[in-house]
Amino acid sequence: MGRRKENISYPSATFSTSAREGSVGSGLEFASSLSGLDGGSNVVEHYRPRVAYYMREQAGNFHYGKQHPMKPHRLTLTNHLVLNYGLHKFMDVFEPRRATEEEIREFHAEDYIDFLKRVTPDNQEQMRACFSDFNIGDDCPIFDGIWDFCSIYSGASIEAARKLISGSADIAVNWMGGLHHAKKYEPSGFCYVNDIVLAILQLLRYYPRVLYVDIDIHHGDGVQEAFYTTDRVMTCSFHKYNGDFFPGTGAIDEMGSGLGKFFAVNVPLQDGIDDRSYTQLFKTVMTAVMETFKPGAIVLQCGADSLGLDRLGVFNLSIAAHGECVRFMRRFGVPMMVIGGGGYTIRNVARCWTYETGIVCGTELPSELPSTVYSEFFAPDYSLHPQLSGRVVNHNSRAYLNALTARILEQLRYLKGAPSVQMQEAPPDIQGFLEDQERHDKDVHSDRNKEEKDERA
Repeated sequence: MGRRKENISYPSATFSTSAREGSVGSGLEFASSLSGLDGGSNVVEHYRPRVAYYMREQAGNFHYGKQHPMKPHRLTLTNHLVLNYGLHKFMDVFEPRRATEEEIREFHAEDYIDFLKRVTPDNQEQMRACFSDFNIGDDCPIFDGIWDFCSIYSGASIEAARKLISGSADIAVNWMGGLHHAKKYEPSGFCYVNDIVLAILQLLRYYPRVLYVDIDIHHGDGVQEAFYTTDRVMTCSFHKYNGDFFPGTGAIDEMGSGLGKFFAVNVPLQDGIDDRSYTQLFKTVMTAVMETFKPGAIVLQCGADSLGLDRLGVFNLSIAAHGECVRFMRRFGVPMMVIGGGGYTIRNVARCWTYETGIVCGTELPSELPSTVYSEFFAPDYSLHPQLSGRVVNHNSRAYLNALTARILEQLRYLKGAPSVQMQEAPPDIQGFLEDQERHDKDVHSDRNKEEKDERA
C-alpha cells in the first residue's frame, strides 16, 4: 500500500429517526455531512489553541490479565499513530511525572492508598482478607505494578490541569487518564485512582466553575459522586442506562443534592444510538449547559467504548461522530482537558484518540494510517475510519430523544444562570472543601437516623 515508514521516538433539538438513520456508510461520509449541525451561538470559529500532550511509554506496558478487557497497550498503539501522523509538530509533548501519595490523598482514603501501594501479585494471598473491603475481584484485579500505573496516569492528569491553570496551554490531552469509576474508598469498573477528580480539584484552585463532560458508554459515577453536593462542578454524562448496565447509575432524576441540586446532568440512552441522533442531542444539551453554567474550564472524558463494535459497548457511533463531540466542545474556546476512559476494541480506541488528537490540534488527518510496528492491528483496511455502525438496532426513538432533551433543558432552567462564586483568593485547601462536603453528608445521615429513632419511640 506504500504506507509511510515509521519514524518514532518518545519525547522526555429535534431528532430524526427515519430510514436514513444508520445508512451512513463510513465515518468519512458522516464527517462530510456535519456542516448543518454546528448548533450553539457561543462557539469560536477560528480558534488556534496551544495544545499540550502527555504520554509515557511505560503506561502501555501494564497488564490487567489475559482475559481482562482493559488493555493499556491501546495507549502504545495511540501514541505510535499520533507521532507517525506528525501531530507532535502541532503540540508540546511532555513525559509527566508520577503523582505523589500526598496528591492522590487529596481525594482517596489513606487506608485504601496504603493498600494499593503494598499489594502485589506475590503477596496478594496474604492480603486477601482485605479484598472485600476494597472491592478487589474480576473487574479490579491485582496486577504487577498497579501503584505505578495509578501514579503515572494520575500524575499526567494533575500536570495537565496545572498546565491549563498556568496559561501555558489552552488544551491538555492525557489519553492515559479518564478512569471515572474509582471511588474515594475503593476501585470500581477497572479504575483504581480517579485521576479526573484529582484534576478537577486542581482546577478548582483557580477556576470558579468546572464542567465535566463524559461520552463514555458507562455513566461517570465516580466523578458525579465526588461533586454531587457542590455547585462549582457540573457533571454531564451521556451513557447507556437501563438500571442494570454497569454501573447501574445515571438516571435522569439524579440531579445533585444540597448546593449541587440540578448540577448533575444525566443523559440516559438506549442501545444502538447512531451518529446523527447522538451528535444532535450532544450539541443541543451542551449548548444549553455552556450558556447556563458558564464554566471557566472543561474536562472532557472521551471513553471510546461508545463506538460501534466495541467489545463491551452497544452503540453505533463512528469515529467521526465521537470526534465531532470533541470538535464541538473545542470551538467554545474554553480551557479544556481531553482525557481517555473506556474502550475495549483497542484498534478502534487508538484510531479514535488519534483522530481526536488531530481535532484538538486543528489538523485534518488522511484516512490512510501511517505505517508503524503495530500496523497489523489495523488490518485489513489500515484506515482511520473503519465501518463501525449497524451491528445494534437503534432503540432511541425520536419521541424518546425529544422528551429526554426537554427534560434536561427544563432542569437547566432551574439554575437561572451561572452560580455566584466569590474568588477574592483561590482556596488554599481543596481537601478541606471535600471534607466540608463529607461532614455535611454525615450530619444529614445522623439527622435522619435520629428522626427514625424518634418515630419508632
